[in-house]
Amino acid sequence: MTSSNISKQEPDGLSRRHFLKTTGALGMVAAASSASEVIFADGKKILKVRAYSDLRSMDPAFSQGVVDEEIHSCVYSKLIQYKPGRKWDYVLDAAESIEQASPTTIKFKLKAGIMFSNGYGEMTAEDVQFSYQRIIDENLKSTNKPDWGSLQEVTVDGKYEGTIVFSAPYPPAWNIALPYIVGNIVSKKAWQEAGGKVDTSTPCESGPYLHAEWQPKQRTVLRRNPQWHGGSAEFDEIHILPIDDENSAQIAYEAGDLDYTRVSLGAVGELKSNMPSHTVLEEYPSLFYVWVGMNVENETMANQNLRKAIQHAIDVPSIMQASYFGAAAPSTGIIAPGLTGNRAQGLVPPGANFAKAKEYLAAAGYADGVTVTLDVLNKAANVTTAQVIQATCAQVGITVDVNLHESGAFWSLGDSSSGERYKDIQLILNRYSMAPDPSYATAWFVTSQKGVWNWERFSDAEFDKLESAAKAEVDASKRDTMYQRMQDIMEDSGAYRFLTHEATPVVYSDAIKPAFRPDGLPLFRYFGQG
Repeated sequence: MTSSNISKQEPDGLSRRHFLKTTGALGMVAAASSASEVIFADGKKILKVRAYSDLRSMDPAFSQGVVDEEIHSCVYSKLIQYKPGRKWDYVLDAAESIEQASPTTIKFKLKAGIMFSNGYGEMTAEDVQFSYQRIIDENLKSTNKPDWGSLQEVTVDGKYEGTIVFSAPYPPAWNIALPYIVGNIVSKKAWQEAGGKVDTSTPCESGPYLHAEWQPKQRTVLRRNPQWHGGSAEFDEIHILPIDDENSAQIAYEAGDLDYTRVSLGAVGELKSNMPSHTVLEEYPSLFYVWVGMNVENETMANQNLRKAIQHAIDVPSIMQASYFGAAAPSTGIIAPGLTGNRAQGLVPPGANFAKAKEYLAAAGYADGVTVTLDVLNKAANVTTAQVIQATCAQVGITVDVNLHESGAFWSLGDSSSGERYKDIQLILNRYSMAPDPSYATAWFVTSQKGVWNWERFSDAEFDKLESAAKAEVDASKRDTMYQRMQDIMEDSGAYRFLTHEATPVVYSDAIKPAFRPDGLPLFRYFGQG
């Protein structure tokens, strides 16, 4: 960690958690019409792709967001998977059929003959029951339990048939639980033999690829699964390289070390005017949300007037220009445009209001100024954002000392299980990934998530009550009102300054046929050859 008033960018870092029926922001630019050669190495067809973080867990109960899931979706089966394309939808995977049988039950039938690797036999409804129920088991303490909402149990109705039972209606089951992290199906026998949970390895798989190798901070290797129930995977191997910074990833792509990567927003203009040969650029909207959080349990930041002073001192439009080159827009909360619960505007306007910030600062007892710390992941856009925050806060008498962290250290900062370092957090610049339902944004800020993902240690009884009720609400209008109110509560606490949802530009070789979610995140299991 380094602590300083930043004077330069030092790229090297990381980032993190009703179907949409609208299309994404369209845009495709190809540099050449002719296809290049499929990459061969040692006689194998190898796809080389970038992830923005290293593997952290192969256990769906403890995986940490989309990076782990990009691997899980390749090696595990789900009843349904996200459908590639510009609209949110799903396709059947392990399920032969699946239906919402009642407001609180989903019935499914597995395809026959789905085999687990390493001799663990055929997948049955009992494996589905085990996979889902273990995540809601209080004894397991799964960090992903919120994704299953009001799940009560899974009944086994036959070798391949089962019923997913909820204690209350849970609409997000279809676009969060089933096609995302907690929908991965594991072998009951294999997991029990492994002691009930796994870490960075897995005893068996059933997807198109097998988890063949993991070299920490270097690469994850997936190898074609000859027993895959869906036929034959397109590549002999997929090599997933963890590269924190988009600029570094672009350099690796242009050097031929990658076939696909997300690139920075600042690179889009240059790429359009000077595209590398055999390269395709596509632009997607984003569900990521970026914000400055403030630890309400820190001795200094417990002062709500100080938090509100900081909210009004941060100029979001300046951050959009400096960090995102005008290619991203200010957000109104944690729920992205196009999703239920998105607010037309927030309580605090995007532009700084220095007069109001000074009023709050005086009310906080700091009329002569105050010094606070801002913890930041050491990544180019984040560092630039920190510089802007330093500059605008300084204009009202708030000195911001920035602590830069590499990825491993950063992602343990707010974790209570890592000790009491979380007490020292004052301001933190954060970025979480998202699934296409508002509940996936709000779930991490309830009281029970303090010290897990709720690093602001924010706690509000009305928020908690609304969060629980909104997940069960089937009336779209009522649900929309609930989620808007939750973001009002967050912002009014002073613990959050919402920044942006970013955007997602990607480049890939025309030697491959990629597959993306509507928010531009990759679905590697569906990548093919060009």
